Amino acid sequence: MATKQSDAIEKGMTDYMKAEYGQHGGGKHGLWTSDELPILLKTTQNHVSSYNSVCKEAKETSTKGALEAKDYSGNNKETNNQSTEKHPSARMITLRSPSVNSSTFVLTAFSGLEQQYLWISIPFFTTYTLVFWGNCMVLHVIRTEPSLHQPMFYFLAMLALTDLSIGLSTVHTVLGILWGFIQEISLDSCIAQSYFIHGLSFMESSVLLTMAFDRYIAICHPLRYSSILTNSRIFKIGLTIVARSFFFITPPIINLKFFHYCRSHILSHSFCLHQDLLRLACSDIRFNSYYALMLVIFTLLLDAALILYSYVLILRAVLAIASQEERHKSLQTCISHICAVLVFYIPIISLTMVHRFGKHLSPVIHVLMGNIYILFPPLMNPIIYSVKTQQIRSRMLRLFSLKIC
Repeated sequence: MATKQSDAIEKGMTDYMKAEYGQHGGGKHGLWTSDELPILLKTTQNHVSSYNSVCKEAKETSTKGALEAKDYSGNNKETNNQSTEKHPSARMITLRSPSVNSSTFVLTAFSGLEQQYLWISIPFFTTYTLVFWGNCMVLHVIRTEPSLHQPMFYFLAMLALTDLSIGLSTVHTVLGILWGFIQEISLDSCIAQSYFIHGLSFMESSVLLTMAFDRYIAICHPLRYSSILTNSRIFKIGLTIVARSFFFITPPIINLKFFHYCRSHILSHSFCLHQDLLRLACSDIRFNSYYALMLVIFTLLLDAALILYSYVLILRAVLAIASQEERHKSLQTCISHICAVLVFYIPIISLTMVHRFGKHLSPVIHVLMGNIYILFPPLMNPIIYSVKTQQIRSRMLRLFSLKIC
């Protein structure tokens, strides 16, 4: 403070010299006379007094501003707390804003139709009941009927077991959200569900390919059918199908556990899919994207191409048969398998088209197509084989007649 006062005195003297004597001041010789000293002292005192008043005013203004800022901050904090207490979801968003990497995801059913969930659950419950009952009936008939212990029906049992497993992997979330039991799913449960859904889809594709190979052997090489498709070979084919379906899908599914999910944790369906979790991830997903694409190409697309090729060979062999009755009989054995292939691939293609080109459509359409993709093949396959396969149909009718009696 003493230094600032001396600076003020010096400034006062300099100003007086400039005012009274020009730039250099101090008379002719730069010396002050006795008449000039009182004037110089008064001017200097005025500058010091002015400096002190300015400092005091600045200090008062600074203190007042700090108090106002503190009051504003306190009021603002109180307002935010009140708003948070009224809206807990807002507090959740505030707490998650630095890192939205929650361990739970919100399942989506039919947005906007929450009041009708109980009614919507009725057809879904009926569908799941038919899926479980129909596939269990097929498995029971094949197991209990010795005449059906043949390669064709062994592969049909694999298909029924796969369809039954697909239903079991999704029923708890689909019906759970419609009945109000669950709304969220943990990350670990979501990853496990997506693993089984995709693995079982690849398994069904592999089983359909194996059934096409079975029809090719039966029609093109009937005399070698029993020697080629032995029980031990069928068992090895089954193990290969399981390994192919679940082994190669493991790396991208495990990688989902290490992703950082910072976007809104709202899934597109009432069950978990690999591509749905990728959409919510903020980490580098290039490996999963490219790996999943190659997996689809070398499983679903390759299986579809091989099935198509097998039927080209079958059709060529059938057209070479001279008897028209034999042609019809040979083709009749393939009708049920062709229907099963269409039932499996049409929903997959439709769902892919909706995801790719139907972004403008209602979310209800996406949810509906996702459920059709999951439920339509397990529902239709028992019906197809019960109607089109004479051996299955006759055994089921006999079973129903025994129950009625």
